[in-house]
Amino acid sequence: MKIKKIIFILILIISAVGLTISVVNVIKLSKHSSETVTKIEEINNIVKIEEKPDDENVEIIEQEEKPKKNIYWDYIKLNMLNVDFSELKKINSRVKGWLQVKGTNVNYPFVQADNNDFYINHSFDKTYNEAGWIFADYRNKLDGTDKHIIIYGHALLNKAMFGSLKLITENGWLKQEENFIIKMSSEKENTLWQVFSVYHIPTTSDYLQTNFIDNDDFMNFIELIKERSVYDFETSVSENDKILTLSTCYNKKERTVIHAKLIKKETR
Repeated sequence: MKIKKIIFILILIISAVGLTISVVNVIKLSKHSSETVTKIEEINNIVKIEEKPDDENVEIIEQEEKPKKNIYWDYIKLNMLNVDFSELKKINSRVKGWLQVKGTNVNYPFVQADNNDFYINHSFDKTYNEAGWIFADYRNKLDGTDKHIIIYGHALLNKAMFGSLKLITENGWLKQEENFIIKMSSEKENTLWQVFSVYHIPTTSDYLQTNFIDNDDFMNFIELIKERSVYDFETSVSENDKILTLSTCYNKKERTVIHAKLIKKETR
């Protein structure tokens, strides 16, 4: 009986320690999430963003296929974002662009490191923060030549970073066609992207391929990610297209993934 009592007490102690650690971690993440919101506000106060009408430098990425229902023709009329990065680069020289997703809270600068680990727990100004920051895959060149750009971010409970992307399959986002557009601005170019696939998936890396052997390899990849979509966007993707992927946590075992294709760009 004495041994059983000792074991019972040990179990209680271990459980209490585990619960304490969990509570501390939740409090820490909540604090860091609040700090992230403050950082976002600071950035918004210094950055200069404009909606830029098309001019002679704009290139429309023509579609090879013409589906019966094609909102593409409305999307290409939209203005692109043009962001002045001068003040942002004073805070972080590794800022690579600005990302805006229609119908969500996503309207932030994104960064890039030499690996995909640093910004998981560091903020825009490189200070330690478990809320992290949105960042581009370290394999991307971000010089206009990437076939597939990937951007990651935490899904925070306060809906900062990619928190508002987490539930787009459930919150009515898919019912509004005007939401299916992503705007990006960098020092090299301004771009417009049309969403063609959205889904949740158990943790895997098969949708994170950045290099393709040939056009067949690329189109096999496109077929894979289009088939997973929970919504039929009726959007064609050809071997000549460039694509953008946004990836965030849905829960402990799954990711929310959004894929879009480039439909308009402007060299700066």
